Amino acid sequence: MSAKNKPFPLDELSKKIVEQLQDDGRRSYAEIGKAVGLSEAAVRQRVQKLTDAGVMQIVAVTDPMQLGFHRQAMIGIRVIGDTRIVADRLAQISAVDYLVLTAGSFDIIVEVVCESDSDLIDLLNSQIRQLPGVASTETFVFLELRKQLYNWGTR
Repeated sequence: MSAKNKPFPLDELSKKIVEQLQDDGRRSYAEIGKAVGLSEAAVRQRVQKLTDAGVMQIVAVTDPMQLGFHRQAMIGIRVIGDTRIVADRLAQISAVDYLVLTAGSFDIIVEVVCESDSDLIDLLNSQIRQLPGVASTETFVFLELRKQLYNWGTR
């Protein structure tokens, strides 16, 4: 197991800090400290430790539609050969924002954001299907986003 995939033990205070940041990623360390019973410095240190360990990231989540990306899709990819090699190549494509190796009907699933249907077709034909090892793809076009949460981390 690589260090990246080793479980990082979270005590109850760290879980509460993560929950505070999931609720509002701009919340100050002082505010979080008051909510969880720690000093601002202690919160800052714990947040740094959690981000350094790769347990969490603090990022702005955008709405792709409002940024001009009017087509989102999930693409199931069947691979011949080493899925890790194909996954590494797919990860280099800027339109790919999510990538997982899977078991089942597809070897890899990627989520993509594109400006238009035309850009999605170009991405599929010129980049994804041209990769060595890609046997076939199946595209699931997003029609409407109904739910997207990021607060599952401390259950």
